[in-house]
Formats: sequence, structure tokens, C-alpha cells
Amino acid sequence: MSNPTTRVLALLELLQIHDNASGSELAQMLGVDGRTLRRYIATLEEIGIPLTAERGRYGGYRLVSGYKLPPMMFTNEETLAISLGLLAARSLSVGEVSTAVASAQAKLERVMPQKLKQQLRALGDSVTLDLVPSSAPDSVTLATLAAATQNRCRTVFDYTGGSGNGKGDGSATRREFDPYGLVFRRGRWYAVGHCHLRADLRTFRLDRMQQLRRLEIPFQRPQDFDAAAYLTSSFASMDSGIEVELLLHTDLANASAVLGDELGLLTPKGDAVLWRAHTGCLNWFATQLVRLPFTFEILTPSELRGELRRQAEKLLGIAMA
Repeated sequence: MSNPTTRVLALLELLQIHDNASGSELAQMLGVDGRTLRRYIATLEEIGIPLTAERGRYGGYRLVSGYKLPPMMFTNEETLAISLGLLAARSLSVGEVSTAVASAQAKLERVMPQKLKQQLRALGDSVTLDLVPSSAPDSVTLATLAAATQNRCRTVFDYTGGSGNGKGDGSATRREFDPYGLVFRRGRWYAVGHCHLRADLRTFRLDRMQQLRRLEIPFQRPQDFDAAAYLTSSFASMDSGIEVELLLHTDLANASAVLGDELGLLTPKGDAVLWRAHTGCLNWFATQLVRLPFTFEILTPSELRGELRRQAEKLLGIAMA
């Protein structure tokens, strides 16, 4: 970092990161002496960057609070990473975000070199994230829940439809809810936490929430709570329908890649994988088994073997026709 201009810009970045850094700390980070640092400080002030300097044991340099800095400068690698993130954000099923993504991408392209711009446009034109389409929550709902989760504040909302109200008739119920975490899975956003109406842990889809607002009521989140793991477990342990158990002759990684985590609970068992699930229709479940790329053993129920046999006979008849 021998170029003085580069060092001045590096000093500006350090001041953005550190709210209050002493002159000796800044000089050490830049690899210069105190006199040179003061010259760099003066250069920043000359180009309009407002700084304050405080003397004493706890003194130091800082940017004036509330000052809006000029656009940040990124390396080519950083710009590429941001653009890939924007590409992914388009597919995250959040209302109003696609317009903001396009605007942010346009701002990046206005200040980047032509060669890098061409690389990013090639990515945008050729890369597709194959996510399951679904109803999207609005960005305000997502932002409000994220803030409430971070600050451990209770929320209240109306929840409509599906199993969320326990009726499945499309009516809404008012819920007071302590959000422990947010999970994006299979094209949908979920909030996991404590529902005060049910007095238990519950999972809610964000696109079914209405009139969400934050309450200034604090809560304690369970230590080391894993929202994603809970969501996986809750999908697998749904007790509606017929219980099914199979032994899959593959490893856990391969079974997870093929089945995902919404069709049941997968656990290692020796050199195989135990698959526990529930289904309301054995015929439908048998059709899912036909597509598996590995062998398996049906443990329960025995009726599933008959359904699978009928599927096999049907396919054999088609093949022999």
C-alpha cells in the first residue's frame, strides 16, 4: 500500500469500520507514522469528509454521525460476489424485491469497468436458479419479522388458511408470536417460534400472515435453538395419515438429495438410512417410491407392498405393450 492515494482511501474505509479509533491505532493499521496520518486526515477534510477529533485517553478520530458517505468502492471479486447475491435474491420469493434488485444491479453497472460489466451480464443472461414457485410474502413482513427476531420482541398477526388456523377453511385467527428464527425452504418463507394461542412451538408461512406488527414485549429465545432443524423435524413428524417406514440402501447425503426434507425424517442406520414418513394415500406414496434411484426395504405398512406391486405391474404392462 505504497501509493498515498490508496492509503487515504484505506483510511476512509477504516473510519467507516471503526466508530472511534486513536491516531496510533490508525497509523499502525496503515503502516505510517503519526505525522503522515495527520496529513491523510487533512486530505480527507479537504475533499469534504467531515471528521471529528477528540483528545484524551479515550479520544480518537471518527466520521461525523449521520454523514452520508460517497459510494463504496469494491474490487472486481467483491462486485462479482454482490452481483451473484442479487441474482439469487430475485428468486427468494419476497414481494417488491425484484424491482429493487434490478435497480441495485443497474447502479453497480454504471460504475464498473466494461469488461466486468460484460461478465456480469453474461451471468444474468445464462444463470437460472431453479426454485419452486410459490406465493411470496411482502418485504415489509419479512423485514418486520427479522427485526423482531433479532431484538427478541413479540409480534401479532392474523393467520389465514391451511393448517395454520387448525381449521383449513380459509378463516383467520389472531396470533401473538415470539419469533425464534426465519427459514427459506422450497420456495417459501417460514417463521418458527412460540405461539401464545397454542402455548407451544409452531411454524407459520409468511405469505399467510396479514396485519403483522411488532409488540414491545420482550421474550427469551431458547438457547442454541435451531429454526431450520426444527422445521425439518416438524415436516417429518406430521402425524396425519398412515405411518410409513422404509430402509433405504444408500447414504444420508444421497437420500437427502433425492427426497429433500419435506417427505419425512431421514436418519442413518448402519450402512443404510431409515425413512419415517406419513401419507394419506398409499397409492400416491408408491408412485414416489418408483422414482427412487436406489433399492429399499418396506418395513411398514405391509399394504404398501401391494400398492408398489400394482405400480410395478402397471409399468411392466406399459413397457411390454
